[in-house]
Amino acid sequence: MQVMSPDLPLESLRTAFGRRLRENQPLARYTSARIGGSADALVDIATAADLAEAAQTLWDLGLPFVVLGGGSNLLISDAGVREVVLFNQANAVRFEESGGVPSVWAESGAGLGAIARQAASRGLSGLEWAAGIPGTLGGAVAGNAGAHGGDISMVLEMATILHRKDGRKDWSAQYLAYEYRSSWLKLHPGLAIVLSATLALAKKPAAEIRAQMDTFLAYRRLTQPPGASMGSMFKNPPGDSAGRLIERGNPKAPLRLD
Repeated sequence: MQVMSPDLPLESLRTAFGRRLRENQPLARYTSARIGGSADALVDIATAADLAEAAQTLWDLGLPFVVLGGGSNLLISDAGVREVVLFNQANAVRFEESGGVPSVWAESGAGLGAIARQAASRGLSGLEWAAGIPGTLGGAVAGNAGAHGGDISMVLEMATILHRKDGRKDWSAQYLAYEYRSSWLKLHPGLAIVLSATLALAKKPAAEIRAQMDTFLAYRRLTQPPGASMGSMFKNPPGDSAGRLIERGNPKAPLRLD
């Protein structure tokens, strides 16, 4: 998040959002890194409908905003944030197991790791790689999150997007133009937000799913430090790893990010 220079019209925001608006909110507590200054204005979001309404209101007012989910791939300046922060806690999850291919629909503020664990408990495969990822589904869709050879582009059926000019749309993985840890959304910040998404799953014995997830989680514990940390938030350059480069730059404080 970058610091914005214009002052926000707080009176207009108070009128628009009422008790959902929190002013001068420290943001460090909402991020994995546990660093960063305060937001002039933070709006609590409880549902995907809240998120759509808030985003449209701010676009209509001509005010800059960012959506904050799990805060796992985020560095916030100590100087704080002058944009409006939409704190996305829209976390409804619904599984569809009847008919053909099973799937899960979830709002964009739902935790990706939590969705993966719920799927595993139902004997639904496809998200084993996501078991230890701390971010939200919305962030995962925007950034094509992935691990252990899997990523969102492989399982996304449809993402419901609110576009600044075109309104609500359902976008496929192809339309999102996924690349390694990137998408159309990531390359065009401020033009659209993720409201919800549907992921394709597959039936599989729950014991096999849990065993695979346990293997991935054990690897994560070996390669990443416990507690508040940056985790694997940096993109690996071609033919190398971000963790190795960071360790080489500061060999006295290895971070072991792979």
